[in-house]
Amino acid sequence: MPAAVPDLSPAELARYSRHLMLGEIGLAGQRRLAAARVLIVGAGGLGSPAALYLAAAGIGTLGIADFDRVADHNLQRQLLHDHASVGRPKVDSAADRLRATNPFIRIVVHPEGVTVANAVELFAGYDVIVDGTDNFSSRYLNNDAACRAGKPLVYGSVFKFDGQVSVFDPAGGGPCYRCLFPEAPAAGAVPGCGEAGVLGALCGVIGSLQALETVKLVAGFGTPLRGRLLVYDALNQNFQTFNLPRVPHCTACGPAAARGPLDPARYAAACAPPVQAVSASMSEPEYPLEISVAAARDLRRAQPDRTVLLDVREPYELAICRLPDARAIPLREIPDHIGDLPRDQHLLVLCHHGSRSLRVTEYLRDQGFAAVTNIAGGIDAWAQEIDPSLARY
Repeated sequence: MPAAVPDLSPAELARYSRHLMLGEIGLAGQRRLAAARVLIVGAGGLGSPAALYLAAAGIGTLGIADFDRVADHNLQRQLLHDHASVGRPKVDSAADRLRATNPFIRIVVHPEGVTVANAVELFAGYDVIVDGTDNFSSRYLNNDAACRAGKPLVYGSVFKFDGQVSVFDPAGGGPCYRCLFPEAPAAGAVPGCGEAGVLGALCGVIGSLQALETVKLVAGFGTPLRGRLLVYDALNQNFQTFNLPRVPHCTACGPAAARGPLDPARYAAACAPPVQAVSASMSEPEYPLEISVAAARDLRRAQPDRTVLLDVREPYELAICRLPDARAIPLREIPDHIGDLPRDQHLLVLCHHGSRSLRVTEYLRDQGFAAVTNIAGGIDAWAQEIDPSLARY
């Protein structure tokens, strides 16, 4: 942890007086907070409460890494941003909010986000990394980079009504994320928040716990969740804690773990299969499992009578945005409509982000449909790459 800094100003002493009253923190602990450098990866559902509480706590330098822009559907849970911020880079919106929260701290923005090329060097410049990302590819990248930089990673995740928190710190004797989950699950096996949904207040609980663990690590009090996984069930208001052993031969933190540059191939497709290109003039009866939205558009233009767009989203999603010529059957009703689906046309399956539609594609193939293909990225990718007039959610 960082070394102590000079005495705090009278204004800072007044601001942090409730911390100073706690014997476990006191003036020495508050100085350590003021000297600390903490990086928050992702200014979203988890990064928002984590950043707000860390800024309020007096973390001296707070880094925010995110390449995304604020969208309407973020505002249900991402409290760093407001309606006026829609369309702005998240790091800029976050920086404004955090500087207004505490003018005594320094905010550093990283608008390029965390990449394979910059992760290790970026993490090396901070004392603690807070993982606020929401996909497996990013989590594995953050974990591996933190291991190589020798920095503790404060992990958090949310799914529907459930959340998890831990501190992955091999340098401090604990396990890493790969000790818990050695490899990413198969594509489509675990839907993300964009497919399954998430309770907004749940993000506040988990992000606040991440902030708490970070403050404990920096100020040096309490027992951090190093080697333990905290699991929260919001539906039944239950917390459970499980011990996490360190895996001796872990590929990220074990003695044989790679120490050179990170391999991009390990992260670019960690939670999705490669999207296959397809020719619009394809005449052979070979149908890829998955194609891009651009390839799907071109294929439908070239062969309008041979392709059928099948939208498997829910009715409320169709009310937000839809493609006018798509046939809509919710995922749960697909088995009841097997006999209604054409077997002599190419079915292009669409959902929100591509997870549900991939499951439908695999199910239909198991039922004997050869000409069925998933549209990677779903209607969200279609809105970004093909038709910006479509509302995103």
